[in-house]
Parts: sequence; C-alpha cells; structure tokens
Amino acid sequence: MGKLKFTRKEISWILYDVGNSAFVMLVATILPIYFNSMAGNAGISEVNAMAYWGYAVSVSTILVALTGPVLGAMADRKGLKKPLFLTCVAVGVLACGSLWLPSSWFLFLCLFVIAKVGYNTSLIFYDAMLVDVTEPERLDVVSSNGYAWGYIGSCVPFIASLVLVLCYKQLGISIGTAMCAAFILNALWWLFMTLPLLKTYEQKWYVEQKGNMLRESLTRLWKTLAEMRSQKQIFLYLLSFFFFIDGVYTIIEMATAYGSALGLDSSGLLLALLVTQIVAFPCALVFSGLSAKYETGSLLKVCIAAYIGIILFAIQLDKQWEYWLLAVLVGMFQGGIQALARSYFAKIIPAEKSGEYFGIYDICGKGASFMGTMLTGLVAQITGHANAGVAAIAVLFVIGFILFSKVDGMQKKAA
Repeated sequence: MGKLKFTRKEISWILYDVGNSAFVMLVATILPIYFNSMAGNAGISEVNAMAYWGYAVSVSTILVALTGPVLGAMADRKGLKKPLFLTCVAVGVLACGSLWLPSSWFLFLCLFVIAKVGYNTSLIFYDAMLVDVTEPERLDVVSSNGYAWGYIGSCVPFIASLVLVLCYKQLGISIGTAMCAAFILNALWWLFMTLPLLKTYEQKWYVEQKGNMLRESLTRLWKTLAEMRSQKQIFLYLLSFFFFIDGVYTIIEMATAYGSALGLDSSGLLLALLVTQIVAFPCALVFSGLSAKYETGSLLKVCIAAYIGIILFAIQLDKQWEYWLLAVLVGMFQGGIQALARSYFAKIIPAEKSGEYFGIYDICGKGASFMGTMLTGLVAQITGHANAGVAAIAVLFVIGFILFSKVDGMQKKAA
C-alpha cells in the first residue's frame, strides 16, 4: 500500500475494512452452514432453514434502519463519531466471539442478530469517517482500496477457520471446539484491525453542539429529510441505491444458504466463496484505477448491469462448477459496485453532515437488505424452490439501474 502513497489516516481507515470483512466472510460462509446443521438436528427442512436465516438477517437490518439515522445525526456532533463507532464495534466483536455458546438454533440466531447489528451500525460511522481521513479527489481511490484490501485481508482468518472446521478430526479436537476457535479468531482479527483507526482518527467535519443531544439530532435529521424533497439528485440516488445495493447484500448474505438448499457440497461452497474474495481483490483495484479515467456514474451502471446478468445465470444453477463460476463473476464486480456507490454518495453530500447522511445511506443500503432477504425467503417457501427466490432479486437490480440512470443524467447536466 505504500507505493500508492496513502497517508497514515487513510491506511488506518482501510485496515478497518480488513478487520470487519472477516465477520462478513464468516456470515457468508461458515455461519449459514453451522446454522443449517443446528436446524437440521432440530428437524427443520433445508428450505425452511434458508428462510429462517433470511428472516434473522432481515431483523438485524430493520433494527439498524430504525436506529441508524439518529445515531448518524448524533455522530456529527464534535467528538462523538469515534466513541459511538467504538461502542458498536465492541458489541459486534463480543457477540461474534460468543457465537459458539448457544446450543439452540433460535438462541444462536438471536446472538447472530446482535453481532450483525453491531457490525452494521459501526459501518454508519466508518463510512462517514471517509470524508475526515482523505481529500475529495481521493474518495474513489481510498474507498475502492478499503474494499479491495478487505477482501484479501479477510482470507487470512477465513483460511484459518476453514482449516479448523474441515480438519478438526486430524487436529484432534471436536467440531464444537473448532467452531469456538473460529468464532473467537474472527472476533480478535476484527478487534485488532480496528485499533489503528481508533488511534489515528480525528473528526475533521462536524456541527456545533446546541442543547439536548438527542432532541437536537432528531430535529436536524427531520430537517434534512424534509430538505431532501428539494435535493432531487440525492433523493433519487438514495432510492436507486436502495434497490441495487439491496440485491448485492442479499447475494452476499444468502449465497451459502442458497447453495446448501440446492444440495451442493459444503466444502465446495466454502472454497468457492474464498475464490470470490481472491478475485474481488484485484478487481476492486482495477475499478479504483478506472475511476481516474472514467466517470464514477458510468462505472456504476456497468456494475449494476453485470449483476443483472449474474442473477439470470444463478437462476438455473444446479451444478457445483456453475457455483464456482458464479463466485468468480460476483467477485469481479462486488468490490467495484460497493466502493463506487460509497464514494459517489460522499461526493454529493455536505461533509459536515456525513454521519447524518450516511445514517440515511445505511437505511438504503444494509438497512434495506431486509427486503431482498425477506423476499428470497418468502418466494422460496411459497414455491418450494430456492431458485425462484433468487429470481426475485433480479427485479431489484433492474429498478436500481433505471433510477440511477436518471441520477447520472442529472449529474452530467449539472456539471
């Protein structure tokens, strides 16, 4: 990273992506398989297990959607962004490291929801920190590198966890001990990669404190929401983002559960998703380079269109090699669409209200992914086919593409 001449603050910010991505990888791979095993032992069918997993993800994102904007508005006050960020990280890390404790599938899902809420709320403050750690002209590059190094960095604890889970007999330990070690390992990785940001971060942009913190934050949030009626570009962007990023996060959350429901080999699913991370690393850096030559909006439209094609391919998926190809295709565009969406938004909002705006952004992003996961679970249960649930995700990308095309057109006219 030194050759790219990142500042110390930028590197520390990027490292948090390396840390929290370990939890993302855990959620996308080992956790669904572990939960499916617990549910199976309780007599729950594979389709219902997939649906319950989707419902748990939906509950966590709804909770974030309800609290995120208020927390984001509070974080814009001087000196509050870091302590709020630390609190959410602590909740997520502790819950992640304790996932081995529940013996009931329902209690496991409850603890998972807590960990997921801690993770998602930490990202509200983390994303808002982007405007504090770098300059406007470097937003695309720093954002893209955050995702890129997050992908490759998450492979370290994931491979170690994979060895523990797949080779526990050879290691002379029980599967329970292996899972316990895997959960604690990922929690510690997340924690230690957070420390540099906590040490170097300084809140550069903020609003002055006036009166009661909660009341004043709610008042500012309400005022901002009202003003968005006249900020048509920001409003339409958030609406488009609501749909296309919902599809992205639904794929991330449900990929392993989907493969398991189709009866594909669990070891193959884990390795395929490792391939996704490895492919995503250079591809995210490629998009970082392309952002210096091409407009961010044009690159985003390419990514959204690519995801529509990926979903159409996933609908007919029924073989292990097809799942591997799907993993490669997702890896090619996953980092690009996430990083460019984040930096695009950072460019069009007031920097001093970054926490407030990214709180709203999170509703339309991770907070909105309850729709995709809920929709996937419901359609799968109603039809009895996991493929049908995946087909519903394509609609989200199509709507997102149409809306974003309008936003991009407005941006070009205003330039």
